[in-house]
Amino acid sequence: MKTPREPDLELRGKLIRSLGSLREMLPGSFVERKRACGRPNCHCADGKRLHSQFQISVLIDGKPKALNVPADLAEKVRQKIEMRRRFDAAAATICGVNLKRFIKEKEERQA
Repeated sequence: MKTPREPDLELRGKLIRSLGSLREMLPGSFVERKRACGRPNCHCADGKRLHSQFQISVLIDGKPKALNVPADLAEKVRQKIEMRRRFDAAAATICGVNLKRFIKEKEERQA
């Protein structure tokens, strides 16, 4: 006999199975700043065509830090930080499913 379908459990299982793909996630926020380099003959000296500088803003030992990111790694780092956002969303959904199941189980015991 096949057990009845439980969409919440299926969603929870799918999310848990997908967590392995997030093993490269990074904490923090990705920041892109525009700045002039200070060289008088550079294209940025006019203040219009500025250089991009990439950073991640993170807490290290409870203190905010800005870490520079080389331009060639910027997109990769941005994706790894986005992975953290997906992880947080998946964790919230899993907790919601578990809470619903707990409440249901508790109510069934009291009945």
